[in-house]
Amino acid sequence: MSARHTTALVRGAGDERGAGSARDERRERSVRVEAAAGGEPAGSPGPSEPTGPSEPTGVAGMTGEPGPHGPSRPHGASAAAGALWEAVIGLDEHAAITTVMRAMDAGLHAESALLDVIAKTQARVGEEWAANRLTVAQEHAATAINERAVAAVARHPSARTTPTRGKITVACVDGEWHGLPARLLAEVLRLRGWCVDYLGPQVPTPRLVAHLHRTGPDAVALSSSIATRLPTAHATITACQAAGTPVLVGGAAFGPDGRYARLLGADAWAADARSAADHLALGPLPHPHAAHQPIDDLPHLADQEYTLVARTRPRLVRTVFAGLQDAHPAMRDYSDLQREHTAEDLSHIVEFLGVALYTGDADLFSGFLLWTAGVLDARRVPAASLLAALEILGRELKDFPRSTAILRQAARRLTAAASGPAAASSPASSAADAAAVLRQGAQCLTDPPSTAAGTSV
Repeated sequence: MSARHTTALVRGAGDERGAGSARDERRERSVRVEAAAGGEPAGSPGPSEPTGPSEPTGVAGMTGEPGPHGPSRPHGASAAAGALWEAVIGLDEHAAITTVMRAMDAGLHAESALLDVIAKTQARVGEEWAANRLTVAQEHAATAINERAVAAVARHPSARTTPTRGKITVACVDGEWHGLPARLLAEVLRLRGWCVDYLGPQVPTPRLVAHLHRTGPDAVALSSSIATRLPTAHATITACQAAGTPVLVGGAAFGPDGRYARLLGADAWAADARSAADHLALGPLPHPHAAHQPIDDLPHLADQEYTLVARTRPRLVRTVFAGLQDAHPAMRDYSDLQREHTAEDLSHIVEFLGVALYTGDADLFSGFLLWTAGVLDARRVPAASLLAALEILGRELKDFPRSTAILRQAARRLTAAASGPAAASSPASSAADAAAVLRQGAQCLTDPPSTAAGTSV
């Protein structure tokens, strides 16, 4: 994904795992994919401000400034966030929930508890993982504790509200498992007087559309943190609009400025939960345009490059893997699990290439690889060896002009990044380096600095 956002999925690989620890590799892959995505950014800038009511407003991070319709941010939120961080890092669920409940008992508004305390803490979890200061296990535990803290806030007496507005359906795009950002938005909307149907993560489009037909909400709020879900998000947006329901989108996948929300035809985009709630409070979203096909928004897809790359991904992965083995014979000594992980990592690279082709944005791919290089650098793993995979992939796609242009740009940017002082002191030249990059790097590729927004819906 290309975002700063979440850019992150999680934790520390370098010192947590020993050379042959398959268990830690598994854990790290899962974690990274989480941190980057759903509002648990790892080391990425926060969400950008919304561009204004005329732009799609999305639902993304939960750290924006309060809008005119939301509560002010009391000073107690900062102290509570600090205390929650200590409890989360100590893996003390009881202390974490007690911290939030006491702050609310003392007058902290429920919305501030959600966004200025819990979401802020979750964002810090991602940042600390990206910097290799948290382990995979710590990140998973922290996320679980924060999810339970959200549930506790929803049950607090001060959070009880009577619906006074219309109905909103909140859901994650199919394949998007980061549900915390969307859950935070759902709770904020309830606090603002909306009747909310929260459908959770990974909602298949047909089931979402069936729900819209059955319940007739005023709008659907779609969340996606990982850029590789954009093609699915596009199909979902189009299907919801065809059902007559306007779509508000948010999350790192749509870019810090909502660029992909506009590209894919969403009716609105918001940079964070507060701005999403403020936007919805201004009045009904515009009625969707007449039914159309996704390709109507993206005429460049007519060249079929995206379709062909997406369909041949398994073959491309096998070819690149074989080419890397020829270039680095040490890879032939990999265990079965290491080979499996390396193939999965290469698959992530090809998948991100596909999304760059889909959106027509070369920066999405190169931004993803640069973000990955930064994460690897924090773990003392040379990222320059990623260039070997790009070179082989480029040879395979030599007849695809947009693909080769995207790969060349990414290679140039990686080369420039690797030519800095740090690269000079730790060159990536050995087969072990290349193997480590592929084994540890692509797994955490999630949202490059251009589309990740932070804790977002």
